[in-house]
Amino acid sequence: MAKQDILHSNIIGKGQAFIILHGFLGMGDNWKTHGKNLSEKGFEVHLVDQRNHGRSFWSDTFNYEILAKDLKHYCNTHQLKNIILLGHSMGGKTAMFFAAQYPELVSKLLVADISPRFYPVHHDTILEGFNALDFKTIKSRGQADKALSEYVTDFGTRQFLLKNLYWIEKGKLALRLNLKVLKDEVAEIGEALPSYSRFEKDTLFLRGDQSEYIGVDDERIILNHFPKAKIVTIANSGHWLHAENPTDFFDAVIQFVS
Repeated sequence: MAKQDILHSNIIGKGQAFIILHGFLGMGDNWKTHGKNLSEKGFEVHLVDQRNHGRSFWSDTFNYEILAKDLKHYCNTHQLKNIILLGHSMGGKTAMFFAAQYPELVSKLLVADISPRFYPVHHDTILEGFNALDFKTIKSRGQADKALSEYVTDFGTRQFLLKNLYWIEKGKLALRLNLKVLKDEVAEIGEALPSYSRFEKDTLFLRGDQSEYIGVDDERIILNHFPKAKIVTIANSGHWLHAENPTDFFDAVIQFVS
């Protein structure tokens, strides 16, 4: 892997390395508040952008095996060992793949609202909405929001998605993410953890009580791969549990890592 292919990150604080991986169409910046709070508890927090997201490099190859390799390369570059690893949604899947492949590097694993199982494609509408953004005519975030609202009705979800907008030059907006590849490879997001993958150290799965991503049937699947896993439900939250109930989410994380 070339030197320029090191994942972009924002590093906050000093102490044991605590890596956070965002979900599909997100970026490390989405976790800035939790990152700052964790740094105040004595961790060196790495808010990482996965490939084709945020400020990280673009590539036509996109699957969990390669995302785990990216993270291994990142750890080697920054000389990180004994890490705590937290991933949300797609980032949670990357974290599971990584922990199972490189258990010697991970002291504790936290997975937010995703199971090791297969998920069918369900991001089509959002990707269609992004695809429909015409930056020849869209000249403001407000106009982008209006155009996206025809595809994504929920205001909160749109605000999260529109964090991908940036000014490529004065008066010209663009998307930080590699839309073409993410659209072409969207099926990879739902891929299951291989049946042989196991991580035998302390693991915490956090699920939103209003989310359908981790159901009762998933508990058995989780324990097959992560025999020491605990599953904690965060009240009054859906899939974006860390944003919808940040206090309970943070308390559960701190209780587990302390």
